[in-house]
Amino acid sequence: MKNGEVVNGRGGVCSSETVNGGEDVFSCEKSDASSADHLVIMVHGILGSTTDWKFGAEQFVRRFPDKVFVHCSERNIGKLTLDGVDVMGERLSEEVLEVIKRKPGLKKISFVSHSVGGLVARYAIGRLYRPRRIENTEDLSANACVEGLEGCTIAGLEPVNFITVATPHLGSRGNKQVPFLFGVTALEKAAFHVIHLIFKRTGRHLFLCDNDEGRPPLLKRMVEDDGELQFLSALRSFKRRVAYSNVGYDHVVGWRTSSIRRNNELPKWEDSSNEKYPHIVYEEHCKACEGEQGESVVKEDDSLDKLEEELVTGLSRVSWDKVDVSFHRSRRRFASHTVIQVKDQKIDAEGADVIQHMIDNFIE
Repeated sequence: MKNGEVVNGRGGVCSSETVNGGEDVFSCEKSDASSADHLVIMVHGILGSTTDWKFGAEQFVRRFPDKVFVHCSERNIGKLTLDGVDVMGERLSEEVLEVIKRKPGLKKISFVSHSVGGLVARYAIGRLYRPRRIENTEDLSANACVEGLEGCTIAGLEPVNFITVATPHLGSRGNKQVPFLFGVTALEKAAFHVIHLIFKRTGRHLFLCDNDEGRPPLLKRMVEDDGELQFLSALRSFKRRVAYSNVGYDHVVGWRTSSIRRNNELPKWEDSSNEKYPHIVYEEHCKACEGEQGESVVKEDDSLDKLEEELVTGLSRVSWDKVDVSFHRSRRRFASHTVIQVKDQKIDAEGADVIQHMIDNFIE
């Protein structure tokens, strides 16, 4: 069994091991996944590892025996996450193809990603997307391709769920997008100029200050189809897109950027009274916002800079289920960025209801 894979099956037992120079990974033993046809790719965030999704992967396996084949990405661990969203996305796309090649019989694919991993997954699906092929029509040649939900594939599989958890979809340069900078303009401007010294090329992508060959920032290109990389069409092809966000105490990724909202769209929330999901404080389904000419029909927020507004507008061209989470009463509230993922089951266990909510609403 390859590192980072959690194979489902009745009687499967998950275990940890240390390989590859001390990198901690996990696998499932005594599992029979012969009937599993739904591939679930789980992607960690910056400086992360395959074990970051260990708890979540185990819960998926327990809930969907003989249905899902879970693979925790292993190509972008540790310092490799500093190489840039595009480089990581290329690695992930290659990894997905290799997993599919090793596992014949797969028919469907879903992604579950944390933090920067959500951006990496969005890049990868743009590379792996193939539109539906139409043959023998009067208006199109036999080899023409058109977009559409039915028949479009990701790596040859039917796209189902695309789930992000605390992902900076709008980047990190806007006001209060990185909460630990306290919304202080001087600090945010300073971070813009020095972020590449800390987080290298990935930092440039997050702060939208990359300028490869005079092209727009990568995150701007990723809200539309860009040549061979069909970012928007790929995202649209999934049956369901979900953004889980921390409403506060996430000092790494702000609420606005992770929930793909303008300031004037952030909802008022109240403490949850749901015993099953005590930390889910708000949910809404946002329909695709397009006019007749494909332009956003949502009124712009004057407090956003032009580039951030373009990102919101672009990503709003597809529908999203938005799930807002609060750990403000938690002992670990200041670590909400990892609690929401249950990165460490021992200390982040309060986030288990978020994983449960994710699984309960997962389209098989």
